[in-house]
Amino acid sequence: MDRLTIKPRFKDSPHFKDFWEKGNGKQLIEFSGAEVSFKDFDKFSHYFYHVDTLGDEVVRDVYLVKKFHEASREIEGYIRNGIPEAEDVPESVKNLFTQTQQIPEWLDYSLLKSGAELCMRSNLDSLISLRDYCLMGGYDYAYLNKPLTATEALKKGAVKRLSETLDFWVNVTRYDALELHAKGYEFAVKTRLIHSYARLSIKKHYRQWDAENWGEPINSWDMMATYIGFSLVFLHSLQKLGNTFSVEEEKGIFHLWKYVGYLLGIPEELLPDNKKQATEYFYLWTSVQPPSDKDSILLAHSLLNESLENPILKFRFQRKNLRYLHICCTWFLLDDEVCKRLQIPDVPNRKLFPKTKILINTIYDKLVSRDARIKKGNKSQMKVLEDYLKITKNSNFH
Repeated sequence: MDRLTIKPRFKDSPHFKDFWEKGNGKQLIEFSGAEVSFKDFDKFSHYFYHVDTLGDEVVRDVYLVKKFHEASREIEGYIRNGIPEAEDVPESVKNLFTQTQQIPEWLDYSLLKSGAELCMRSNLDSLISLRDYCLMGGYDYAYLNKPLTATEALKKGAVKRLSETLDFWVNVTRYDALELHAKGYEFAVKTRLIHSYARLSIKKHYRQWDAENWGEPINSWDMMATYIGFSLVFLHSLQKLGNTFSVEEEKGIFHLWKYVGYLLGIPEELLPDNKKQATEYFYLWTSVQPPSDKDSILLAHSLLNESLENPILKFRFQRKNLRYLHICCTWFLLDDEVCKRLQIPDVPNRKLFPKTKILINTIYDKLVSRDARIKKGNKSQMKVLEDYLKITKNSNFH
């Protein structure tokens, strides 16, 4: 098969049709006003075999010729201070930083601020959305998860994986986080190089990689889908949980993730400006993804059981209760068919917690000012991150 002639091979499959005709996909179309079709499929499909060559070259020139900690320290210095003119650095490093330090003409700082404020204002609902809809829902796309299997992410454990995702998300969604040399900018560039390092490792060591069917490891099209998870899917989840947002905040969330995507080396034509575009792009991508497989189920259950393994809560009954609440939210936010495929356990009174949350959000929205909610949300999210980092950084926690 010619790699550039990939077809929407799962468009007639039951999982694809159920999602877009009856499930969350149908809701996304209604939510966004999208007009879905396959007319632009060929415009996007070749990105299934496209990767961030700039990032890969830096890894080859720096990380693969030095000790890992030395390479990391060197790159960290360039991220925080720029490249000293007198210093002899590889051309690939200069090229990468030329791109990431070039502010795109479309960047609007007021929209970045609005996007960051929505992330903070939504408080713990943001974290529920990321975990129980974006991350768990992503496990239903079997090929998307193959790099996690290939890099043995399951052995690292869900607590560590969740901690890393949270660290990234919190740090790129604060005020002024994406200014050059600021902390969010640093996280974006480091994450980009981690992706390249993982991709080169998979290509070298994982002989079973099926590029024809799965695409290149951590390819640009999969990256697009992941970042649509942080914008479109995240917004949809907030709405399901009874949160409201202004037109400005909605534009802001897409703008923020468009810029993060730009820093991560995702081609600009894959980065949507609004929910209509995002839904239309996402529709095309889902047509090349089969439903959950055995690896998906392992990943889903690892995430579910994270609450039991995580020592943040002291007593076992607290951990079991937290797991129960996450299961309730997962069933509420995802389609029943997806939950069944991922073998999410059924639990009694599963709608009670989400429905209570909607009621509380409706009241809270009316009684508490926007500024107070932003401050409170920021404080709560930082506390959760702090707790996670304490366990994962100060111990050999797996």
